[in-house]
Amino acid sequence: MTTRYTKDHEYIRLEGDTGTVGISDYAQSQLGDVVYVELPGVGKSLAKGAEAAVVESVKAASEVYAPVSGEVVEVNSDLESSPGTVNEDPAGRGWFMKIRVKDEGELNDLMTEEQYQEFLKSIS
Repeated sequence: MTTRYTKDHEYIRLEGDTGTVGISDYAQSQLGDVVYVELPGVGKSLAKGAEAAVVESVKAASEVYAPVSGEVVEVNSDLESSPGTVNEDPAGRGWFMKIRVKDEGELNDLMTEEQYQEFLKSIS
């Protein structure tokens, strides 16, 4: 299982040709208490870098961008009733959507866990 990160703090965890997408622990800590999540519809095609979801916290609303191009095959509907799960377990139960990846080559543009940790050091 490979996890990659964007500079906007989304992650994608690849299993086969499907990637689970969410926001990093750093992103949820910057947002504060998440109070609302708007998810895309299943079947929606997303282009890499396009707005895929919206997350609202007590501090701000923020877009979640698609880390790669693909089709939404599942969404985490539990977030509609329990948006705070994003704060409690961003890399686990707080995932946003699953995307069938169109071009695995796009993953090469994303950061590995080690590169992402270095990136976080550079911005803090």
